[in-house]
Amino acid sequence: MYETIVALPLLGSIIAGVISLVGARNRFPGEDPPPHDDHAAPPVAEDRPRAAPSPHEPHAAFANSHVEEPAAEPSVAGSQPAELITTTFLVIACLLSWYAFYDVGIAGHDVRVHLFSFISFADLHSDWALRIDPLTAVMLVVVTTVSALVHLYAIGYMEDEPYKPRFFSYLSFFTFAMLTLVTADNLVQLFFGWEGVGLTSYLLIGYWYYRPESNAAAIKAFVVTRVGDFGFSLGIFAVFFLTGAVDYDTIFAQAPGLVGKSFHFLSWDLDALTVICLLLFMGAMGKSAQFLLHTWLPDAMEAPTPVSALLHAATIVTAGVFMVARLSPLFSLSPGASAFVTFIGATTCMFAATIGLVQNDIKRVIAYSTMSQLGYMFTAMGVGAYSVGMFHLFTHASFKALLFLCSGSVIIAMHHEQDMRHMGGLWRKLPFTYATMLIGTLALTGFPLTAGYFSKDAIIESAFVSNNPMAVYGFAMTLGAAALTAFYSWRLIFMTFHGTPHDREHYEAAHETPLTMLVPLGILAIGAIAAGYPALALFTGHGADEFFRGSLQLGIANTLYEEAEKLPLWLSLMPTLMMIIGFLIAWQFYIWRPDLPVELARQQQLLYKFLLNKWYFDEIYDFLFVRPTIWLGRLLWKDGDGFIIDGFGPDGVSARVLDVTRNVIRLQTGYLYHYAFAMLIGVAAAVTWFMFYGAHG
Repeated sequence: MYETIVALPLLGSIIAGVISLVGARNRFPGEDPPPHDDHAAPPVAEDRPRAAPSPHEPHAAFANSHVEEPAAEPSVAGSQPAELITTTFLVIACLLSWYAFYDVGIAGHDVRVHLFSFISFADLHSDWALRIDPLTAVMLVVVTTVSALVHLYAIGYMEDEPYKPRFFSYLSFFTFAMLTLVTADNLVQLFFGWEGVGLTSYLLIGYWYYRPESNAAAIKAFVVTRVGDFGFSLGIFAVFFLTGAVDYDTIFAQAPGLVGKSFHFLSWDLDALTVICLLLFMGAMGKSAQFLLHTWLPDAMEAPTPVSALLHAATIVTAGVFMVARLSPLFSLSPGASAFVTFIGATTCMFAATIGLVQNDIKRVIAYSTMSQLGYMFTAMGVGAYSVGMFHLFTHASFKALLFLCSGSVIIAMHHEQDMRHMGGLWRKLPFTYATMLIGTLALTGFPLTAGYFSKDAIIESAFVSNNPMAVYGFAMTLGAAALTAFYSWRLIFMTFHGTPHDREHYEAAHETPLTMLVPLGILAIGAIAAGYPALALFTGHGADEFFRGSLQLGIANTLYEEAEKLPLWLSLMPTLMMIIGFLIAWQFYIWRPDLPVELARQQQLLYKFLLNKWYFDEIYDFLFVRPTIWLGRLLWKDGDGFIIDGFGPDGVSARVLDVTRNVIRLQTGYLYHYAFAMLIGVAAAVTWFMFYGAHG
């Protein structure tokens, strides 16, 4: 059964890929594509009109490049079979995953399925095996459920896309790579899935390849995450160097023996376990878009909205959280690394929330919300509440996927407009989308009894009771971010669905999306409400010990119920109070006095521009890394390769040899009297030399 869960998305991806290739071949029998019609409508839903990029923006070179947009034509033959096959396979995998959640998590039947020997070289032995324990079961449910609903949603959202088989092939292969990651039994297999989701995310973010912005975003995501993956691979090498193994059981058994060991690097003696955990966490920072390696995630909103919901709500961005939870036996033994994880998570939580306050693109607001919520998860991991972090991952998947998919419905209804300043009053036109997005917003802000209320409050309480050196900082940042989260979340609701319509033409034409898009919204809305309380006992308190059964370290989560009873009343009420404050300020700004935001932005221009430009991280990285790299590349190209290598090579010595050869060829005229004359000259020269020099010798 467990092999089937992993194999079905791969099989669906292969079938859709074959359909895409066959359809493309039948469509373009020759090597040249059909002529482009300048008057044809674009074949895909363009999320929003694009302004020309500033020459000072990073990747402006890519953004200014031009790739001809494909002509609008009927969909590739076989689109419907590709959609149905991949979606059906994902639904089956989803149902099997829920059964696995019951069988493994509730009934307690852990499984290890050995498939084949993957790598066997010298001391390195790595099998390809499926590790099905409660932690894996949680991720199976999250990944397959969201992926199945996204597949169904994409049938309606990508209705006008002519290359749907390729899109669905990418989606299914991404799901396969993510399932490979979460079912891995060793670090090598984990790294295979880790890089697989990186590759597929590049393909999905850049799916609309003829858009310069999509290409730039895909390249940016690939490069930034590779920086994190470099540290992650070094961490795996270090683990193998110290333990001689890559499988989890051996590593975890030897983990206590690593305490106190040190690396000698240059002139420093570094704690081995701390170095290992920091290197591994570097990979998580890249994949989960944490502070300093976060810049790729907002730009990734150039992808189609179903991609945003799948990649940036429940899969690739949560891979780092899952990895830290899986390796919690290592992180729990390294207080220094845990403190660093707490610092990065708490900083990301507040940092992303401040940027989300002023963003006007509906998808980018949700993207920064994702970054902030991931910061909550890593804060929980850092303070030792690993199961609480997984609890928020579990609940967050439902309401964040819901928010992304609702934004897609709004974008379609507004004729692919994403700027919230051009919306307003849409609750009358999109009542179902409005209701479900309202539910997702309540869950995100931690409204009582919703899914986010239980998991977010548990993280804040865990930070308060933890002994981690950065726990107080984590508590302050997560509590403050709760107010900011409520503000920008309700700002999105008020600007989009309330007030006066700002684009009357598109407003009048707006209507609800197809049923294939509305059904996933309804299911996710149920999860945003019901996923919290029933799972609370499984992820916190003594129930967590019985549920996870050693698949991750529980830390303070094991006693959180007992500690929560001792907490002062004000602490339990503070997250809800922060939520209410954020809501009231948003109401004041965007319903009661809509002139206040404009006036405040005018009065605080420096702060407004600072937040609007995302703390100028793109500009800083452009100055520190991008421009020096381009300068170095141009230097090596023009001076190194062009002047030195080519100048002294093909354009230097070789060119001079060719010049001499051409001149020598001119002496070979083919006339006998020329050769006789040359011979006489030679004889005369020889006789002259002999007369003046030879006789004296």
